Amino acid sequence: MEEFGIRATTTVYVPVGFGDHHWEAGDGDGRRWFVTVSDLEHKEHCGRGATAALDGLRRAMGTAVSLHEGGLDFVVAPLRSAGGDPVVALDDRYAMSVFPFVTGESGEFGQEMAAERRNQVLDMLAALHARTPPERTPRAVLDPAGRAGMEAALGELPGVWEGGPFAEPARELVAEHAALLRDRLVDFDRLADAVRARGARHVVTHGEPHPGNLLAREDGYRLVDWDTVGLAVPERDLSVVSGDPAALARYVEVTGRELDADALALYRLRWDLVDVAEFVAWFRGPHERTSDTETAWKGFTETVDRLGSG
Repeated sequence: MEEFGIRATTTVYVPVGFGDHHWEAGDGDGRRWFVTVSDLEHKEHCGRGATAALDGLRRAMGTAVSLHEGGLDFVVAPLRSAGGDPVVALDDRYAMSVFPFVTGESGEFGQEMAAERRNQVLDMLAALHARTPPERTPRAVLDPAGRAGMEAALGELPGVWEGGPFAEPARELVAEHAALLRDRLVDFDRLADAVRARGARHVVTHGEPHPGNLLAREDGYRLVDWDTVGLAVPERDLSVVSGDPAALARYVEVTGRELDADALALYRLRWDLVDVAEFVAWFRGPHERTSDTETAWKGFTETVDRLGSG
């Protein structure tokens, strides 16, 4: 951590989040930091392959830094290293970012928010979307990450999947719902074409402003996990807050911008398709029965059920 001017005397592993590895670091004088090490081989939303992912992660974290330095206090951005970069490569596969340690009460993905709190988040997103995008802000990729792998799996259902204990159950689940998954991909493409045709202005979006990425404090919310930041239509963020336009009325009131129902549906569908693609890749690959894979299996079946319910 010396690249960030920090001499840590204590480090404690923090088992939170999904995908990255985190530690709480302290210097013995009461100062604390939140250290994140990212596996660039599993950062496809930042770029395919470690080299592209490192560049994408640097652009994303640099965007967060610019937003915070530009006055958006709710943006929990990483520190700059001695060279000015908020992301330092540790080797060819892993990269490190260091954040100020921010206290607050976090929620969980999928958690319902009371109207007052939801409106606070919508005010925050309105402020974010109004900002001029920093120069190196990445463009959010619309096509679901992992789509090619999911389509390949749909074409290989007659065989046997041998990655681990959930491989065959996963194949059976995909086979049972193959027509549904193909139909949902068609729905996605139809909605994407409609949204693109409207040519709506793209803004800086966080990508995942759900309660799990929000820290509630007495002075308001803080928004963490900016590696998904990207230029997109506002509905990319709003669809995570709610799929019901009526629940998003505060955003319309503050911004004067009417919402695109197709864009809301598009991004909610995209979220589920990305999850399915990730679960398929996980269970087709080498894995064991652990608490993580059991949780993933539950999430897989729930996501497929949700896609079936429309």
